[in-house]
Amino acid sequence: MDARQLSSPVESYLAFDIGGTKIASGLVTFRQDDTPLVEGAVRINTDAMQGGDDVLRRLTGFVRERLEFWQSQGRAVRGIGIGSAGVVDSGEGVIVTATGTMPGWGGQRIYAALSTATDLPVYMIGDVGAHGLGEALYGAGRGSGTVLSLGIGTGIGGAYIDHGRLQTGAHGVAGHAGHVAHGLGEGFLCSCGTASGHIEPVASGTGLASLYNRRLAEAAEGTFPAGNTSASLQFADISPVASGREVARRAESGEAFARNILGLSARALGQCIAGMGNLLDPSIIICSGSVANAGDLWWQPLEQGFREAALPLVEATPLVKGTLGDNAPLIGAASAARQAFES
Repeated sequence: MDARQLSSPVESYLAFDIGGTKIASGLVTFRQDDTPLVEGAVRINTDAMQGGDDVLRRLTGFVRERLEFWQSQGRAVRGIGIGSAGVVDSGEGVIVTATGTMPGWGGQRIYAALSTATDLPVYMIGDVGAHGLGEALYGAGRGSGTVLSLGIGTGIGGAYIDHGRLQTGAHGVAGHAGHVAHGLGEGFLCSCGTASGHIEPVASGTGLASLYNRRLAEAAEGTFPAGNTSASLQFADISPVASGREVARRAESGEAFARNILGLSARALGQCIAGMGNLLDPSIIICSGSVANAGDLWWQPLEQGFREAALPLVEATPLVKGTLGDNAPLIGAASAARQAFES
């Protein structure tokens, strides 16, 4: 049975998307034509640096508050779907591990905590998996048999969806696309703790800024590219950036150095995506997130890198932008809960 062909024609799920910056929520209703409607989307700050216990306490309060709100509106809620940062054990409702962006989040027992806030069934998957599932079922990948979805923002994550079902792997870590190796990343510290050459620390939003600033320092010193005094003086007029968004903005305004860095990063990521495509052979590859909004100056070298490294039969795979935006992880979390409760 296709994962979308479920029994109830109209039902609503309360969905949550937990990330290092914010916790978002919305009521997702699957209508008779099987199109999802997201209502009442709101968010609170994660305040991740306060620690995992604090995040869980505020999440529990947020769940209780949103559920009471929707019930006061006379809305029936079938269950709760959650997409969370970290490696997730969906069966036990536990965050197995999490990176330093959410200290103390690893080990948190989500299902147990939420049992104090609701008697509704709860189902949780990873946040990037939720995003990918939403896009695969109801966004840019709708109608495709196999979907590789990539979220390229503060970090880089991925998800592989096979005929409507998220594939999580033997240890729940399938989809960690940012931790594929590329020579461009050598010497850059990744969020997972390695400096052995992962693509995330040079191709995510944060990574773009890191790559720009390091190459700028090298150029000003005359070590990249091999330069002279006049070149050093030229680069001394360029200031470091605080974010990948600033790199994209400078590139769009015509700064040659920013365009070089943006293209270098995107091409390397495209080559990594080709490797993923060669391994998985998906029907479609979807890129979403803030970096994917950088425009043609990013997309063109991304596609170039992909075509260079993809096998001939993989080269024609559509490489497209996601269409659901911030609703994708909410729709995906609700879809995963729907599958779990009705299978």
